[in-house]
Amino acid sequence: MVIPHTALDNETLDRVIESFVLREGTDYGHQDFTMADKIAKVRRQLSRGEACLTWDAELESCNIVSARKVAAESRTET
Repeated sequence: MVIPHTALDNETLDRVIESFVLREGTDYGHQDFTMADKIAKVRRQLSRGEACLTWDAELESCNIVSARKVAAESRTET
């Protein structure tokens, strides 16, 4: 299930994003970014609709995935 990122207060959203960034171990190339930079980048992706906040009721967990992946999965479900 997709949850609008605007449904979460800023502090909660930051914690969800922080957890995502720590889990993903994202490769940022040769540049070093602070945690605040990484959180801001993911927040911008959510705001622009490039990423989506999802909830898995079975696992009782949330995740951040690309909007393309969400769109592709919704097409295969119909």
